[in-house]
Amino acid sequence: MPDVFIPDDKAAVHWSHFHHDADIGVRGCGADIETAFEQAAIALTAVVADPQTVGTTTAVDIHCEAPDCELLLVDWLNALVFEMATRRMLFSRFRVVLQGGGKLDGIAWGEPLEVARHQPAAEVKGATYTALGVKRDAQGLWCAQCVVDV
Repeated sequence: MPDVFIPDDKAAVHWSHFHHDADIGVRGCGADIETAFEQAAIALTAVVADPQTVGTTTAVDIHCEAPDCELLLVDWLNALVFEMATRRMLFSRFRVVLQGGGKLDGIAWGEPLEVARHQPAAEVKGATYTALGVKRDAQGLWCAQCVVDV
């Protein structure tokens, strides 16, 4: 597994994409693991559309469980992909709370997809284990990443 990217600005809370053959990598970084997961979710939305064009009129509760943080990231992102597909929605704001025992309680805020306004560029099929990593650097910045299948 490649090392998780750690940005030069250690205090930055952000999301980004990274190249991976025909697919695309999503990455979130933040001061805590929950923020890193939230930022990775924004990166997921950004594969499809500009998150700044997505309203936050509807909240969807999401619950995941996995034996470790890396698998929990994949489950979280795949739960979002499922909700996006079945509800025909996009999300732009997220709240993640990690519970003991590998449980994640999350909320995704978004709105129904409007093709003319959101101009979707791709459809995400799912999060994968490729380039999967959830790590904390020496300065305490968390980064969570994986490749998503488009």
